[in-house]
This record gives sequence, structure tokens and C-alpha cells, in this order.
Amino acid sequence: MQATLYHNPRCGTSRTVLDILRNEIPDLTVVEYLKTPPDPETLRDLASRLPTGAGSLLRTKEPLATELKLMEKDTTEEQIIEAISAHPILLNRPVVVTALGARVCRPAEIVREILPPTA
Repeated sequence: MQATLYHNPRCGTSRTVLDILRNEIPDLTVVEYLKTPPDPETLRDLASRLPTGAGSLLRTKEPLATELKLMEKDTTEEQIIEAISAHPILLNRPVVVTALGARVCRPAEIVREILPPTA
């Protein structure tokens, strides 16, 4: 199985998910999204795979999210995607994509929802 992790090495939860994936996924791609930000098309694809859409990609604790008024009721998914693309610090992390789906893995154990069952 393959997996992609959108990772921030300074985040403890992201490091925990990375450890889980390294132990269970032979083909792992790690994207340090602050160095290599996802483009809007990638973010749209991620949002379409998540159970709760683009809103779950937004790191609401980031002061910039408030400053840009991204938590207003009338904020569209496209506005969130464009903001994250322009300001990758707004990406909620870690995000994992496998053949079984995509998840924002907060808490870290959520990653197991999209991993193959263990024997």
C-alpha cells in the first residue's frame, strides 16, 4: 500500500503519525508542506476525499485563520483552499492519504481508519 503524509516535523502529532506510517506502510511519501505547499488542485482533491471537506483542512487555531475571516459562516470551500494554498501554515496537520481514504489525523490514531487491517 502507498500513503502520502502532509507533514510538519515541528508538530508532535505529525511526528507520531509518521512513526505509525513508517512501521506499517512500505511506500510512504512525506510532503513537508511548509517547504512544498500543495497547490489549489491538490487541496481540492484532498478536500473531496475527506468526510468533512475543505473545512477540516483549515487549522482554526492559527491566528491567520481568524485574521482572514476564514471561520465565518459564509466562507466557501474555495476560499479556504485558496487561503491554504497561499498560506500553507493554515493547513491542519497531519493529513494522510491512502487507497482507503484521506484523514486529518488529529488525534494521531485516526490514521488507522485508512490503513489496512493488521493480522
